[in-house]
Amino acid sequence: MPKFNYVAMDSRGKETKGTLEVANQNEAIGRLKEMGFFPTKVVEAGDKPGGKEAEAKGGKGAKGGKAAKGKGGGSINIKIPGFGGGVKTKVLTTFTRQLATLVDAGLPLLRGLRVLEKQEKNPILKNIIGELGRSIEGGSTFSESLAQHPKVFNRLFVNMVKAGELGGVLEVVLARLSEFMEKAEKIKGKVIAAMFYPVAVMVVALTILTVLMIWVVPKFKEIFKDMLPGEGLPGFTQFVLAISEAMKNHFIYVFLGAVAVGFALTMFVKTRLGRRLFDRFKLNMPALGPVVTKVAIARFTRTLGTLISSGVPILQSLNIVKETSGNVVIGDAVAAVHESVKEGETITAPLEAANIFPPMVISMVDVGEQTGALPEMLMKIADNFDEEVDNAVAAMTSLLEPIMIVFLAVIVGSIVIALFLPLIKLMEGIGDNPGGGGGEK
Repeated sequence: MPKFNYVAMDSRGKETKGTLEVANQNEAIGRLKEMGFFPTKVVEAGDKPGGKEAEAKGGKGAKGGKAAKGKGGGSINIKIPGFGGGVKTKVLTTFTRQLATLVDAGLPLLRGLRVLEKQEKNPILKNIIGELGRSIEGGSTFSESLAQHPKVFNRLFVNMVKAGELGGVLEVVLARLSEFMEKAEKIKGKVIAAMFYPVAVMVVALTILTVLMIWVVPKFKEIFKDMLPGEGLPGFTQFVLAISEAMKNHFIYVFLGAVAVGFALTMFVKTRLGRRLFDRFKLNMPALGPVVTKVAIARFTRTLGTLISSGVPILQSLNIVKETSGNVVIGDAVAAVHESVKEGETITAPLEAANIFPPMVISMVDVGEQTGALPEMLMKIADNFDEEVDNAVAAMTSLLEPIMIVFLAVIVGSIVIALFLPLIKLMEGIGDNPGGGGGEK
């Protein structure tokens, strides 16, 4: 009776290899399915991988044949650096949640990826899922396959999946990952929504100001020449007219200057010193600073808590948190914590020395470290700060509304007052000389 070498995935997504002594390939595939495996390769011992292997992969149809053809065929795949490499967080979160559900329901990992590949509408992610499936078929682990796409799956994602694979709890880790991304996206959405109103008001204010200063105010200048011949205009009016004339006559230079300043600031922020100064400014700026700080603390504690609870070693977790913190100042604090833990010291001392984390956070981390419940305590801190962010965003939104209205009123009102001052002066002149030439009659 012939022997068949097989490669199959178990219900946890782990790869299994072995040999079966059966009559034919179909019987080998059937035997593997009875054993609870999902065969990815079944070839007769001594056969060259190729012909029958394609049939075995096609246990779910001709898809395996297409994949093999696409992999070795003459199709041209052009990738432009910086374009098409990323996937939106919302799309990636949905994929992670769906994969966690499928694996938790007992579906083998490879089959789950095939199902998601069929229904995925995002072309970039669809292509990546196909590549993940082919990489797993080639003998790589899921985490190794994810690491081949660093623009989509960051170190946090890859290391958590790796910990889930080693601990045999991949579905739990995927569920935690999707929950983590959903909460992070929710907080990000709230902050963006809070910023939308003031940004929209600023755009409207600048548009109105530009229209007034370039087209409306210059017309009044001609009127004032006829109304007050030989008389000087009020100082504030002259100031507004001078700005208007400069904007009208040198609009292109003003616009290019503003663009140049914006570009210079952007390039400065990309430098190490600029990024550090900008990140510190974000944490300390008025009104928005406390919200940004709360978001950063919630992200730090939730990321670290999720990694540790998923089985990632604490030193490795701290390195990942440092890279994914999104703020250089927070990253420096995490680096100090890493060095402290590496030397066998506590987490709380460097956190306190950073002067960023509130006393409540330091106390809760200290309690969690002493009681051995650090992951749970970190998640509680994150939940607490998420609520505080909600309240802070709501308060900030309600406070910004009247401030922006007053700002608009001051800008437009100043221009209106500057234009009415010559009229007031003219009326005062008429009042000082009532009746004109009537007295001579």
